[in-house]
Amino acid sequence: MSNQSDTTWNLVISPRRSLFDIRFREIWEYRDLLYLFVKRDIVIVYKQTIFGPIWYFVQPLLTMVVYIVVFGNIARIPTDGIPPPVFYLAGIVMWNYFNECFMQNSDVFHKNSALFGKIYFPRIIMPLSKVISGLIQFLIQSALFTAVLIWYLYKGVDLQPGAAIALIPYLVLLMAGLGMGAGLIFSALTAKYRDLKFLVTFGVQLLMYATPVIYPMSIIPEKYKVFIAWNPMAHIIEGFKYAVLGVGEISLNSMLYATAVTVIILAIGIIIFNKTEQTFADTV
Repeated sequence: MSNQSDTTWNLVISPRRSLFDIRFREIWEYRDLLYLFVKRDIVIVYKQTIFGPIWYFVQPLLTMVVYIVVFGNIARIPTDGIPPPVFYLAGIVMWNYFNECFMQNSDVFHKNSALFGKIYFPRIIMPLSKVISGLIQFLIQSALFTAVLIWYLYKGVDLQPGAAIALIPYLVLLMAGLGMGAGLIFSALTAKYRDLKFLVTFGVQLLMYATPVIYPMSIIPEKYKVFIAWNPMAHIIEGFKYAVLGVGEISLNSMLYATAVTVIILAIGIIIFNKTEQTFADTV
C-alpha cells in the first residue's frame, strides 16, 4: 500500500486568507458553470409563460406607457424637447439593468444556500452570472430602444447622438459594477436578516426617483441638484441620454466621481461577500 503522504492531489481547496481574494484563473476554469448559471437565469424567468422572451420587450413598453400618461400628460414633466417615448425608454433601459444587477445579487446567499452548502465552486461566479444574464436582457431591450430612436430620426425629429456614444460601453460597465457591488453589500445583510429584502425593494424604488430616469437634470432647482449629484447613477443615466439623445449633463468630473464611487462600492462588496462566504452556512 502506498503511503498517504506520497499522494498527489490535483485540486486543493483552502480557506481564503485575503478578503479581496479574486481567483481569476479559477473563475476561468469554471467558465462552463458560469455559462450554465447564465442560461438558467435567462430560461427560468419566462419558463411556462405565454409570451416567453417577448416579455423582455413588453415590460419596458408598458412602463413607458405608464410614464407617458402619469408623468408626461398628468404631471406634465418636461423632457427637454425630446419625444416622451424615446426619452423614457432611454432611462428605463438603463435603470432596468442596474436594478437587475442589484436586486439579484442582494439576495444571492439566501437563494443559493442549498447549492453553496453542497458543492465547491468559486462563489463569485454566482454574482457574475447575474450581471451577465442582466446584460443580455439589457442588450435585448437596447435593441428595442434603438428601433424607437431610429424611427424618430426617420420621422425627422431633431435628436443628436454625438461622439459621446462611444462612452456607452463604459457607462454600462460602471452600472454593472455599481449594481453588483451594492448588491453584494446587502447580500450579507439579507443572509442574516431576511426581512431586510423588503426594505431593499422599497429603497431601490425610492432611489429611482432620485435618479433622472423620468425627468431631466435641467429642471431640478440648483439648491436640490447638489443632492441628486451625490447619486452616481444620476451621472450614468445623464451620460447615456447625452450620448444617444444629445440632451443631458455630462462632464469629466461627473464621470470621475461615478467611477470612483463604483470602484469603492464594488471593492467593499467583494470584501463583504468573501467574508460572509466563510461563515454564511452558520447563518443562512
